[in-house]
Amino acid sequence: MPAPLLLLRDVSLTFSSAPLLSGAALTVAAGDRICLVGRNGCGKSTLLQIAAGLVEPDAGERFVQPGIRVSYLPQEPELSGFATTLAYVEAGFGIEGTDRHRALYLLKELGLDGDEDPAALSGGEARRAALARVLAPLPDILLLDEPTNHLDLPGIEWLERELGGMRAAIVLISHDRRLLEQLSRTTVWLDRGVTRTLDAGFAAFEGWRDEILDQEDREQHKLGRKIAMEEDWLRYGVTARRTRNERRLAALHALRRQRKEHLRAAGSVRLEAAQADLSGRLVAEATGIGKSYGGLPIVRNFSTRIMRGDRVGIVGPNGAGKTTLLNMLIGALPPDAGTVKLGTNLATMVLDQRRETLDPEQTLASALTGGTGDTVSVGGQSRHVIGYMKDFLFGPEQARTPVGTLSGGERARLILARAFAQPSNLLVLDEPTNDLDMETLDLLQERLAEYPGTVLLVSHDRDFLDRVVTSVIASEGKGRWVEYAGGYSDMLRQRPAPSGPQPAARVSPAAAPPPAALAAPRPRRLSYSEQRALETLPARIAALQAEVESLNGELADSRLYARDPDRFAAKTAALAAAHDALTAAEDQWLMLEMRREEIEGV
Repeated sequence: MPAPLLLLRDVSLTFSSAPLLSGAALTVAAGDRICLVGRNGCGKSTLLQIAAGLVEPDAGERFVQPGIRVSYLPQEPELSGFATTLAYVEAGFGIEGTDRHRALYLLKELGLDGDEDPAALSGGEARRAALARVLAPLPDILLLDEPTNHLDLPGIEWLERELGGMRAAIVLISHDRRLLEQLSRTTVWLDRGVTRTLDAGFAAFEGWRDEILDQEDREQHKLGRKIAMEEDWLRYGVTARRTRNERRLAALHALRRQRKEHLRAAGSVRLEAAQADLSGRLVAEATGIGKSYGGLPIVRNFSTRIMRGDRVGIVGPNGAGKTTLLNMLIGALPPDAGTVKLGTNLATMVLDQRRETLDPEQTLASALTGGTGDTVSVGGQSRHVIGYMKDFLFGPEQARTPVGTLSGGERARLILARAFAQPSNLLVLDEPTNDLDMETLDLLQERLAEYPGTVLLVSHDRDFLDRVVTSVIASEGKGRWVEYAGGYSDMLRQRPAPSGPQPAARVSPAAAPPPAALAAPRPRRLSYSEQRALETLPARIAALQAEVESLNGELADSRLYARDPDRFAAKTAALAAAHDALTAAEDQWLMLEMRREEIEGV
């Protein structure tokens, strides 16, 4: 076993009289690919800061081999004091000299040119500059805290290739499952202040974690039964043999203390969207819509039809116009060309992940109640704010906590709590996965799959898209958008290969996967959205076939064009759209059925 480059042993740290870490450990050797996972607020970022030497623990040991270079990416980088982003990145090389070519290469790949004023950068731009700074010196150890935040899908895929080609040992905190599965070979789980290590990547983590929690539950059940037996003896047998009884009574008190001191796993978020009445069958129909800014086409001649129950993902690079297209589809932004027809009885809920509506001075309870009383209306029913807070893992003591002091994950849960209290049948989610931990993401995915209304989703989380959406609208450049059936992976399979030679990913020999790893993994099960699509697609196909037959019947009237040319043109366009939708639905059903047969070994 190689000697560790960095070692944390028996690390303990207490914040505000509450223990955050209690005996945590971390070992990093050359070439390691470690993902650090755990609930929001469990201390992952703090443990990474201790590893970087930025936070001093109350107790424990930190060892770094002499001459080892450690680079740390924080969640909120500080760029003040630098004239340009290039100067900021070059400062990351230290006193050993700079490599301006590599600094400029990384900045360009991350969407910057090096001449930006750090004081004028957005949060996302500052984070990309910080990512370039930690990658530039080619360190021995990379400590990365949520490196994909504010990166678009091409940026995330570039980062995967860049990290995969580096020789550095990597410790990674991320909510991006696909990134963790691609890069990690070791998983460190921080839970209730203690670390546990799995000698496998993130793909094996959840099953391993569930086995540990199930074993803890069984042990606690046994302890409870033993306490019940001892309490029964205490009530009915305490008079016999006083000395032995005193020892047994002391043992009972020890058992009670053991059960009281046992730290149970954190609870689960309860996400239940308040439901409005069903919308009409048609939710939105866009016909030839277009939008330009300063002569630059953002959306060009795009048409789609969104039906009740659809889950539509919108993907593309930053600046491609994802939010613009989303706003046109829900009627919040008029198109420059074409038309958008909205369905009837729509109750739209928009998830504000930018958190601009949060008042940092307001308390948590006031943010949920609107500052009136101590109840919150959820789906037309009143609930006490403390009880509703518990559904989203907030403790009663946090009711008077100012919003500005909440962590990023806590603010994300607050946004979810406010949004899901509103009755809706159309959910509009713009980057909903930012700062959510894995368990909350899992539950959000399940609730969206069960949601009886319609979902429009902008996201850069590939795994989230695969699990939730039934179709993907993707930017193909120069204002062109194309809709594909299925999730993100399905889109990649259907998308035509780019023309011309493509640069190969740079993978070092140490980082290259073994030949067996190059084979595509056998899928374990269909996702929630795939199962639902497989169940509902036959009815949708039948409805589309009936629609095609009906339209063909109307167009068979030879006098229709002479009598009403506009109606003839509308019916012709509707027939073309129905044909396209029928073909896409049939292709999606066939693809899912083939995948089901592959999984079940039929």
